[in-house]
Amino acid sequence: MIEGLIVGLLAGAIAGWIMRGEGYGCLWNIVIGLLGGCFGGWLFEKLGISWGGTIGTIGTAVVGAVVLIWLFQLIRGKR
Repeated sequence: MIEGLIVGLLAGAIAGWIMRGEGYGCLWNIVIGLLGGCFGGWLFEKLGISWGGTIGTIGTAVVGAVVLIWLFQLIRGKR
């Protein structure tokens, strides 16, 4: 449980830095990271990509979070 929150926080913060140059705050970083982990896991499964370990989990969550942020910005019309 705690490991998932830490991974979510790290992934959300990294995705925020990639997409907007700063994080979204502790709570939103966790939410974005956890959603990104779910989405990234689903996406990588469909693509046949598998990463192992904690670093792979964080990488999957970061990729998923970046894609989700990008899609959200695309829908809202902001680039």
